[in-house]
This record gives sequence, structure tokens and C-alpha cells, in this order.
Amino acid sequence: MEKIKYELEFILNTSTTILYKCLHTPSGLSEWFADNVNVNNDMYTFFWDGSEESAKLLRKKKMESVKFQWEDDEGEDYFFEMTIRVDPMTNQVALIVTDFAEEDEMEDAKLLWENSISNLRQSIGC
Repeated sequence: MEKIKYELEFILNTSTTILYKCLHTPSGLSEWFADNVNVNNDMYTFFWDGSEESAKLLRKKKMESVKFQWEDDEGEDYFFEMTIRVDPMTNQVALIVTDFAEEDEMEDAKLLWENSISNLRQSIGC
């Protein structure tokens, strides 16, 4: 089944330095995205409640974005990307999440990101 691209935006009251650390380091990702994260070269292994998934780091732009592709999606044009945007007028920090999901799983996928970002907010105190 074909996956559909979607984008979510979350306003976060934090610095870009703190947010970027949470997006690409094993310790940062373990605080909000997964129970534990291991990295070997560009392969990140995420652990949740006894299950694990691996994703390849496709690109990272310092203080701007990280882009991963799940191992199961290798050879496809599917990825998930987290981009930091700062409003030049207000200096408000936003996290833009770009991901893909099958149509019948779209609402669950969005809810999963909303719950993860709620965990992120708690871990960075915003």
C-alpha cells in the first residue's frame, strides 16, 4: 500500500541548541522518542517495550534538521525528517515533522508524533 506524506508543526519554547541535541544524539532521542537508542555509524537502532526498529541517518544539517529512513523503507522514497525553524520576527522555535503513513494509519501516526512531542516538551521543560 502506498504511503502519504504529511507534515506537522509544533511550537516549542526552547533553544535551537537544546532541541537539535534532542533530535540527533542517542541520549537526546532516548529522552523522548524511544526507550533507548544505539548508533553505529549512520544506523540508529530504536528500542521500545521489547521491540526495536533501525533507521539510517540520511542527512543532518547542524542546528537545522535530521532526516532518517526506516530500514523497512529502504529503496523507497519514504523518510521521516525533523526540521527546526525559527521565526525571524518573533524568534519562536518550531519543530516541523515530515513523515509518511498509509492512509488507514494516518491518524494513528499523527497521534504517535503528538505523544512523542509531548514527551519532548516534558524532557526539555517547555
